[in-house]
Amino acid sequence: MAEAVLWGLVASSSLVIGAVIGMTACPSERVNGLVLGFGAGALISAISFELTEEAYDLAGADALAIGLTAGALAFYVGDRLVAPRAPKGMHGREMPAQDESGKTLLFGALLDGVPETAVLGTTLLTGSIGVPVLAAIFLSNLPEGIGGAVGMRRSGVTRKRVLFLWGGVALICASASGIGYGVISGAGDYAVALLQAFAAGGVLAMLAIEMLPSAHAKGGRESGLITVLGFALAYLLSTVG
Repeated sequence: MAEAVLWGLVASSSLVIGAVIGMTACPSERVNGLVLGFGAGALISAISFELTEEAYDLAGADALAIGLTAGALAFYVGDRLVAPRAPKGMHGREMPAQDESGKTLLFGALLDGVPETAVLGTTLLTGSIGVPVLAAIFLSNLPEGIGGAVGMRRSGVTRKRVLFLWGGVALICASASGIGYGVISGAGDYAVALLQAFAAGGVLAMLAIEMLPSAHAKGGRESGLITVLGFALAYLLSTVG
């Protein structure tokens, strides 16, 4: 279990690394948008080739549908609680609002990071860590940390608190890896499939609500090209081994 926690810490450390980069390099809005686009592409790849596909192979369509729905609803409810209220538009409808404080990215990192690193821990049951899963988690976490830290600093959050929050998420995710190895893996394929699908649903909702709109708004049309680059690189990593 200790080894699983260690590998979980390696995977989630990119959240803190990204936060440090975001606070020290102070990237421009455009660069931040392009980074978010790259991260979105990597996450789409992880959803497609590491989470939903494996969940379906393990337990079929029922577990996949239940997990996706639960994950999406969990992020939606959480996002409604942490994101700022949207302004009212015509006919009293809420207009799309982007959370510039970084709280939504922090919540999204926690929501997808815990199930993902728990799944990472279960790969140790084969005798060695799943390198593609490890690489995909590390790669997709980095832009989330950068974008979240930039948003928090611009909204007035102190550097110490930013590091505390992202470091806390990293430690929680590392612990989840140990839990995945020691507990969840013994619950059977159906439980692992639900966990993977839950993570996929939460991440997919986060991408649609927060990451992709922010990437386009800040990075312009070029963010679409960078998204494809992130997807391609993460996919190539998933084929290693």
